[in-house]
Amino acid sequence: MILRRDRAMTAVLIMLDVAFHAGRSGTVSAADIAERSNLARRGIEPLLQALSRTGLLESIRGPRGGYRLGRPRRDISLVDIINAVTQDDLAGEDGPQGPIFTKVIEPSWKQFDKELTAQMKKTSLDDLVKKAETAGLKRPLSEPITFSI
Repeated sequence: MILRRDRAMTAVLIMLDVAFHAGRSGTVSAADIAERSNLARRGIEPLLQALSRTGLLESIRGPRGGYRLGRPRRDISLVDIINAVTQDDLAGEDGPQGPIFTKVIEPSWKQFDKELTAQMKKTSLDDLVKKAETAGLKRPLSEPITFSI
């Protein structure tokens, strides 16, 4: 699960955005996620689909549609998110070879990966939302209640 900046970090960013901005019952549109993240909407659509297929996100259709978490944020670890978007990545045989790679680099890399995976299993989406709040990020205010008489 060596972190690939493009897919893994973007998937974590998407999930954190939904957890932070949608609250418990709201939804977040793909366009809003893309705008806040300074990413192209078409670039995040495949990740949104992968996260939805695995049940981490729930896609809601309609005029107030968008995405919301498929499970409570405390039950979603970083490993869950990264696995959802990298499960199709295959470890190819087209990489480096040779005795230095197989006897030194590859075993070291596997150990790094094991340690990082263990730490990421302990880190939930809820932990990241709390870090965002501690960092001073503000959640959007819910829509004001209007009355007509």
